[in-house]
Amino acid sequence: MGPPPIVTGLSPNEGAPGTLIKIRGENLGKSPQDLIGLTICGVDCLLAAEWKSENKILAISGPIKGKGDVIVTTQSGGVGSCNVTFKGFHIATIGPMKESAVWVEETEPYSWGRYSLSPSSYQQEDPLGLSVEDTEKKVPEEDLLTYFPNKNGDITSHNFSARWFLLENHQATSFNDLQAGLVHLRRKVQGQKEGQLSFLKANIGAVMDQVDTLVNLKERYEIDLPKVGNEPTLKLEKAIKESEHEARKLFDEVLSRKDRAEKTRNALNVLSRFRFLFCLPCVIDRNVKKGDYDIVINDYIRVKNLFCKTDVPIFKTALNEVEKRITELQIKLHEDLQTMPITVEQQKRLIRYLVNLDAPFDSAWDAIKSRSDYINKKFKLIYNYHKSLDKPDPKTKNGSASKYSKYNKTPNVDITIIPACVNFTDEICISITETFPDLWKVGQAYFSGELQVKVEAGRQVEYKHIVMNVIENFCKFVRASLIPNSLDKGERGQFGSLTLPERDEIALYLPELLHSVRTAYVTLIRLDLPNEALDIVSLLLLDLRIHCMSIMFQQTTEQIKQLTETWKINYNGKFTGVTELPIQFLNLIEGMIQIVKESVLSTELREVGLLENQMAQKEMEKQLNNILTAFHNVLNNLSSSEDYDECENGVVSQLIGTPVSSHKTGSKSNIPIWEHRLLITLSNCLFTKGTVLDMVAEKFQQGGFPSLNTPLNNAKVLLEHLEKSILDKYLEQKSDPLVGTIEPSMYLGRFDWHLTIPPSDIRPYIKECINNLINVHSEIIHISPSLLNAVLPQVVETVAEELFRLMSCVQKFSREGAVQARADISVLQDFLSGYSTEKASNYFQEALDVVPPLDRTDAILVEDILRQCTARMKIQVLCLKRKK
Repeated sequence: MGPPPIVTGLSPNEGAPGTLIKIRGENLGKSPQDLIGLTICGVDCLLAAEWKSENKILAISGPIKGKGDVIVTTQSGGVGSCNVTFKGFHIATIGPMKESAVWVEETEPYSWGRYSLSPSSYQQEDPLGLSVEDTEKKVPEEDLLTYFPNKNGDITSHNFSARWFLLENHQATSFNDLQAGLVHLRRKVQGQKEGQLSFLKANIGAVMDQVDTLVNLKERYEIDLPKVGNEPTLKLEKAIKESEHEARKLFDEVLSRKDRAEKTRNALNVLSRFRFLFCLPCVIDRNVKKGDYDIVINDYIRVKNLFCKTDVPIFKTALNEVEKRITELQIKLHEDLQTMPITVEQQKRLIRYLVNLDAPFDSAWDAIKSRSDYINKKFKLIYNYHKSLDKPDPKTKNGSASKYSKYNKTPNVDITIIPACVNFTDEICISITETFPDLWKVGQAYFSGELQVKVEAGRQVEYKHIVMNVIENFCKFVRASLIPNSLDKGERGQFGSLTLPERDEIALYLPELLHSVRTAYVTLIRLDLPNEALDIVSLLLLDLRIHCMSIMFQQTTEQIKQLTETWKINYNGKFTGVTELPIQFLNLIEGMIQIVKESVLSTELREVGLLENQMAQKEMEKQLNNILTAFHNVLNNLSSSEDYDECENGVVSQLIGTPVSSHKTGSKSNIPIWEHRLLITLSNCLFTKGTVLDMVAEKFQQGGFPSLNTPLNNAKVLLEHLEKSILDKYLEQKSDPLVGTIEPSMYLGRFDWHLTIPPSDIRPYIKECINNLINVHSEIIHISPSLLNAVLPQVVETVAEELFRLMSCVQKFSREGAVQARADISVLQDFLSGYSTEKASNYFQEALDVVPPLDRTDAILVEDILRQCTARMKIQVLCLKRKK
């Protein structure tokens, strides 16, 4: 938006309609299209205006009279201002048939109509026959005035300057074009000279007649000169004085006739004075039919002043007829006063009529009571109407539901069918906004003395009771339709029992209904009501805001409960193994926060922050706990929904002929196996606890909510317990079968530790154990690498513990068996060192301590076996190597 236009100069600054005005100033538009308005003394003159530059506009004044501003309006700068004024005046139009003492130019008068904005409408054509340049780089008019003082570029002016004209209109024209323009101008002048000669030849008769007339005029003047002399105006002055004398004589006759007429009129008034009294009843009837009550009142007051103390019987009879009609008029006006609807001004006028007629009613108080009764009855009528539509035809659509569409987050709610309680609340808010201000205005006029009636004692208390009753009824109707639990049991039936929709449906309408109640509240605040009355609506708004917030939270809780897992893993970013479920949870909370912030947390006139209320804080924390618990339950259910058809694992041993369970697929191709689902759910738990809950806290903080550490910390505790539970389940699924295969595989082929079989390699059960651990490692890497440090060390602990237990159960070791045992334990400990905990290391060491000690030769043999295994199983070593 650019700076507004400013008019600093006008030339001329006064004139008759049709005057060409040069308007000078600043920011008068960037182009002709930018100029969108021009008023001169309040008259729109845009059609007759031509934009020249940002500092100059040419315009023609309209039919204006008096002084006023010249206001320029541009699209870029808006409505401007004016530092000078233009004065318009009207000149009497003199036509050819009207006598005049001055010479009148016989040119076509300016006629107002629709004018083109082109310069040809009021400017002469370029004399050079060239188009006028339309460029913003023209020489400013101020500079031209400096170079050529007392000159201008108007070819019709006596002060015309050719150089001014060329600089103003042909600054960028080439020399060749100017030469061509000079040739054009010479040819045009030569043609005009020839045209003048031919004109004289064609009109020689008329020209000769004009010459004869001038000769005759000169002869008559020379003849009259001896008769009249050199001062012919003396005779004219004498004639004027005689005319003035005759005029005074005529005026004296007019005054005398006026005196006689006044005397006659006074006599007639005296004669018709008593006739007025006798005709007054008929006049009253006629004026009452017309509605001219002011005339009736004036006549009635007049006749009372004239005849109130009369003792003449005939006059008393006439007065009785007048009083009878006045009494009927009082009754009629009193009924009209209480007939609703009626405007405040109409009521005030009727009250004034009744006061002037000395009516025996307290008309002002009756007006207040009638308005309060009307408001309460209208509440009932609105309720009864919507009660009859409480169960509408499902096929009935309501086109006004579009304003609720932005709050529709549940596709199963048809927003084209609005519940009766919603329409009722909306309409009753509109009703009190329209009707209650009139009740308050009448009451203020009554007690301020504006109605000129006597205020009886105790009326203030009664009026306060009336106002409080109307506001209480309004609030209780709204409570009964939206939050019936906030009313007593007896009041619920008294103020309606409209069907309350389901939570998801009412949540759609509550923000707009809250806005409607707020609008009514603002209307009441502007009336300057006492705080006691406003507090009733304020309490309703507080309860409604808390209820709206609670419903929004509950709706979000239900939506979270209905979240389903797609098991589609996101492999991008820091948190691998995470699905869309936590993000959906975050999006639902973010949408809920936005709606609550816009509709509930925002404060208007005389409202306090909702979350400053202790009850609202408790309700919000309670509902937030429910939301977080709901998502915890969703994750818990996902970790508990085990498909037993998939989980018949048996043992994970290739040596005894059982396939590894992790190679199985689920019953449905798009659902992972049970172990994978546990890992995915565990990743979602970690992601939610470590990231999503912090983002939730940030969203709440940005939305203006107070600190929510308690519910968020409680949620983190729940998620920690859930993580441990899921991890235990996964370890149970993986560790128990894996550990259970070690003992059968160890003694496969009737092997025993007291046999004297020379060892040359580790036993197959160790290789199988390593491969099974690699299989678990691969499964975790595939789902979520971040879980390796949480899962694999515990599996290693379990394996180490089982190995220690088995070694402790061996009754006798031969020399060869001791070498084999130490080689097996050393290889397993070395391969799993990357994920070995202190506890696992202790188990491995205790297992080694159980085996009998070796001599130097046997120890070298064990080291040789360890070195050969490491060389042969490089791939396994790399798989189990822990990344830093």
